[in-house]
Amino acid sequence: MILRRAFDVPCRIAVEQSEAHFHAHVELAGNIAVEPGDRVCVHGDPIRVAFGENAVFERMATVVRAGPMLRVWTRLIAYLGLTELYEVSFNPGSLR
Repeated sequence: MILRRAFDVPCRIAVEQSEAHFHAHVELAGNIAVEPGDRVCVHGDPIRVAFGENAVFERMATVVRAGPMLRVWTRLIAYLGLTELYEVSFNPGSLR
């Protein structure tokens, strides 16, 4: 059996939906670092913000820490996924 460390923490969610910005940021209280493989589940009803507005919500979140094997696996998969973004060509020819 694999044991996971889970704990609840207050968090702040900043949401904006406008022409300039479209984002939702979660800040955990106490500047808790989230490491590769960790999971964060924010509790409460779905958040809806109308276009052109922004809002800040206070909620609780559950952080589940990844074990050492999951952390290594997540880093490896993330690195391999990043390499899919590379496109290198060594074809001879001129650039126009």
